[in-house]
Amino acid sequence: MASCKGCGPGYSSPLDAMKGPREQIVYLPCIYRNTEVLKPDYLATVDVDPESPTFCQVIHRLPMPNLRDELHHSGWNACSSCFGDTTKKRNRLILPSLISSRIYVVDVGTNPRAPQMHKMVEPIDVLWKCGLANPHTTHCLANGQIMISCMGDTQGNNKGGFILLDGETFEVVGNWEHPGEAASFGYDFWYQPRHNVMISTEWGAPKALNGGFNPAHVKDGLYGTSLTVWDWTTHRKLQTLDLGEEGAIPLEIRFLHEPSATEGYVGCALQGNVFRFYQTAKGDWTAEKVISVPSKKVEGWMLPDMPSLITDILISLDDRFLFFSNWLHGDIRQYDITDRRKPRLVGQVFLGGSLVNDGPVKVLKDPENQPQPPPRIIQGKRVPGAPQMLQLSLDGLRLYVTTSLYSGWDKQFYPDMIREGSVMMQVDVNTVTGGLTLNENFLVDFGKEPDGPVLAHELRYPGGDCTSDIWL
Repeated sequence: MASCKGCGPGYSSPLDAMKGPREQIVYLPCIYRNTEVLKPDYLATVDVDPESPTFCQVIHRLPMPNLRDELHHSGWNACSSCFGDTTKKRNRLILPSLISSRIYVVDVGTNPRAPQMHKMVEPIDVLWKCGLANPHTTHCLANGQIMISCMGDTQGNNKGGFILLDGETFEVVGNWEHPGEAASFGYDFWYQPRHNVMISTEWGAPKALNGGFNPAHVKDGLYGTSLTVWDWTTHRKLQTLDLGEEGAIPLEIRFLHEPSATEGYVGCALQGNVFRFYQTAKGDWTAEKVISVPSKKVEGWMLPDMPSLITDILISLDDRFLFFSNWLHGDIRQYDITDRRKPRLVGQVFLGGSLVNDGPVKVLKDPENQPQPPPRIIQGKRVPGAPQMLQLSLDGLRLYVTTSLYSGWDKQFYPDMIREGSVMMQVDVNTVTGGLTLNENFLVDFGKEPDGPVLAHELRYPGGDCTSDIWL
């Protein structure tokens, strides 16, 4: 199947995907909400082909029809889960809006370098048909439908449900979960059909997120601490795994790519921990902390202890390496996960952050005894913000990085990024022994956009990537 030309989208296996062509363009949602610019968010197409005359440039911009959507994460109408279906094509990018609750469907198939709007799903359809709002993560399903996790109800309260879109008409079909069985909170999810399981994660109540991060809201129970385990076939909740204080705000969840695997990792933002989740011999699921990035005692910051704030994680397609970003401390880390229970740190690079040695924050005590890093300057541009969203090339050699998390938190923690715009960087990955090195010849400065500085977020390749493709 790997060599057949009549196959469906994606690749027959994760290892086959690693042999795919090098990425030439990437798509990024660009956000104006919470900035000084009153313009619609847009989808940017960036040329990442080093042989191209427009290398490191935005070559197309598709503005949304509305203001203040807060485009966030994106997904596909079809991916490798549909590989055996010749009737399916990966030709539509799904763009949910975190704040407005609109869902945009973008045609990236007709002209991949100049995407066009295909359809818009209005918030009222999501509300009336599903009783949900604040859509976040999109995954395509093998049956042709599209599933999107949601974070709240229409009043801004936490509610972790899922909406289904028809894969042809993109109309809202209804809820995936049964009536009254939504999780307490919503955010990310990953499914594993071979073991009849889906696991979802939790961020916080939308009404708490809207005005920035307030530590008191954690004590008030407005942020999640649990993983929810679902039966993939019956859509019933099987378990709630409460990770406790050490697992507060579990964000991105990644199963190993190998479809027979019964384990994966989740990054827990607030305490800087990574948990490994896995299926036990009894058939149920549990989780254990396997990585901890300690907070640093500081002065000159909002709190006396600064957590690393793990905000994005991903796993290489061969399941050898785990990468994650520490959005407050400002570094990206690479771990060898050959021993699944004992990840081993093999690479680290600082790219901005709140600890830079010429900034207002002074580290008083660091359990890791690391010096405060210098500011990162690329081609004369000082990096505002810190590494946040990650995307790895299929072959595992290039890690792309953007710096915006969510406009409300960007404004609070990195006001310079609101003024100057975010950036996109590239890190070279040593896949033999491990190691991360910034590519000094690569920079996309979103502070130079025609309508003013903008916040660029999650990255997608037209052919699929290691955070959106699921194999059966």
